[in-house]
Amino acid sequence: VPGFAQALEESDLYTRGHSERVAVYSEILARGLTLDDNEVRRIVQAGVMHDVGKIGVRDDMLNKPGKLTPEEVAVFRQHPEKGKRILEPVPCLHGLIDGCWCHHEWYDGGGYPRGLAGDQIPLVGRIVAIADAYDAMTSDRAYRRALPHEVAVSEIERCAGTQFDPRVAEAFVRMVG
Repeated sequence: VPGFAQALEESDLYTRGHSERVAVYSEILARGLTLDDNEVRRIVQAGVMHDVGKIGVRDDMLNKPGKLTPEEVAVFRQHPEKGKRILEPVPCLHGLIDGCWCHHEWYDGGGYPRGLAGDQIPLVGRIVAIADAYDAMTSDRAYRRALPHEVAVSEIERCAGTQFDPRVAEAFVRMVG
């Protein structure tokens, strides 16, 4: 599993370490939800692999300092589906597909790629979504500086019920505090 994530991070200065941090936050959250150890392990691995579909996205797009064009946004929005296609042929990685495929679905149905809502989104996807968003907000990116922990937590609280599962968001805020 780490080899795939390593391949992605080798090509992108800004996501270096992102997959591992998402895995750590996913583990904190899974433990906060008192999931069993096997499920926690699967969620951690899904956190590592969540962005595998970004393999092949051009460096100039990954590290673009300005606003993305509509065409570039469309390319980025393909990465969950692409990640699913990368993992599908490998039977031992099937348990990681939902974390990869569903981490940009929104609790209110406004996300992508499928527009799933609420419990239609597998729990692993709802967990990785929060871990991914928190790390994205608290890391320096080409287009903006990292936000402070308090600001990122407030944003997760504000988006509970729309972008994020409110129960999972509440657990995250409690555990990461």
